[in-house]
Amino acid sequence: MRRTIFIIFLVIIGLSLWAQTEGSGFSSYNPGAVYQYTGSLTGTEQLKIRTYIWGQVRNPGLYIVPDDTDLLTLISSAGGPTENAKLSKISIIRSTMEGEKVITVDLKEYLETGEAELIPILKPGDTVIVSGSTYYAFTKAVNWLSQIAVILSVYIAISNVSK
Repeated sequence: MRRTIFIIFLVIIGLSLWAQTEGSGFSSYNPGAVYQYTGSLTGTEQLKIRTYIWGQVRNPGLYIVPDDTDLLTLISSAGGPTENAKLSKISIIRSTMEGEKVITVDLKEYLETGEAELIPILKPGDTVIVSGSTYYAFTKAVNWLSQIAVILSVYIAISNVSK
């Protein structure tokens, strides 16, 4: 009887942990993140490019933007960075004739200096990755460890009761 209660309890805890982590990941498709531009402010048509933005932004996904869009505009279009974003190391993965090229951008330096040269113009197919801060990674690890500790303490408590 106690063994059955213990198994049911572990299943309930496991399902609740799964439900908590299920909504925290990235969705594979975000229809709100696909924007179509009909032209520029001057009314002339512009070539549109596909760019992707992943990581610590509010609305990651595929964005179709004018060909002269810069990194700051794309991040803003994606709802801006989250509080966990590491702005000092944003990566742009770009396909070139020689292969994949990774461009690192320090958006934090731009925010401090205002130097427009620090913000690159995006190219077709660019993938922008806004990684999480060290604090974000640390809190994720601590959260995971605390959930494991709760499960172990329940197991130990039930094991001691059944003796």
